[in-house]
Amino acid sequence: MCDESKLADWAKQTLSRRQFGALTGAAALAACASGETESVAQPMAGLKERGVNFATADGTLDGFFVQPEEGDHPAVILWPDIAGIREAKRNIARKLALAGHAVLVVNPYYRDVTGEQFADFAAFIADGGFQKVGPWRSKLNAEAIMRDATAIVDWLDRQEGVNQAQGIGTQGYCMGGPFTIWSAAAVPARIKAAASFHGGGLVRPDNPMSPHKVLDKVDADLLIAVAQDDDAKAPQDKTIFADAATAADVDAIVTVYPGDHGWMVSDSPAYDATAAARGEADLKALYAEALA
Repeated sequence: MCDESKLADWAKQTLSRRQFGALTGAAALAACASGETESVAQPMAGLKERGVNFATADGTLDGFFVQPEEGDHPAVILWPDIAGIREAKRNIARKLALAGHAVLVVNPYYRDVTGEQFADFAAFIADGGFQKVGPWRSKLNAEAIMRDATAIVDWLDRQEGVNQAQGIGTQGYCMGGPFTIWSAAAVPARIKAAASFHGGGLVRPDNPMSPHKVLDKVDADLLIAVAQDDDAKAPQDKTIFADAATAADVDAIVTVYPGDHGWMVSDSPAYDATAAARGEADLKALYAEALA
């Protein structure tokens, strides 16, 4: 499972200068082919959405909240990848809301900046994103994310349209993958499903707060979706995580997908529509089972 410290090297090795410049257009074409768009001027029919902010132990967290216009629904916490909150992530949330969830997309960097910092992954690369977010990311250890998750759950449970009788789900991409496990460990009474897509740092052997070492605090079903190129670099990680889940009596599906790191995200150079559709189906099945 991807070593996040090597993400910059991955980008340099994977993308040429020409690909950097063409990435936004390529993502748009892929979205068009799949019936998606990366720009939504008005809320989708049947949904209501808004920017939000609320207090945490570390400051004022901001994010994007979208939910069905009517009824009460299970909540979902969406942790973005390294490029943070942006339209690609808001569109993932909208699709989940259309499927019957109240979804909060978190700005993981709220301790330092507010709102969107990069329009898409191409902008992240062009603007020196790895260097820019480095100081922000350094603050996002297990303890910080667990504090955030506690505040987020409290906020969600006070929102109109959130069904408190149903569990909360959480999903994360790249650096957000381990955040889902830490979130589930922080609020086990409410978070009942966690999904990591091409998550980085799920197995950290020398860190006592490694996600695979806190599974004894988790009371949630897990989907650990591993990128094929990440697995090729660290093939033992999936087994270590699966064994830890078994030892903790946590139901976990740990599987390698036929996609490279970033395959789930429409503005990623590794986006794969077929593999992403499979990931979405597996996520919906997880939530249908665990959040009932």
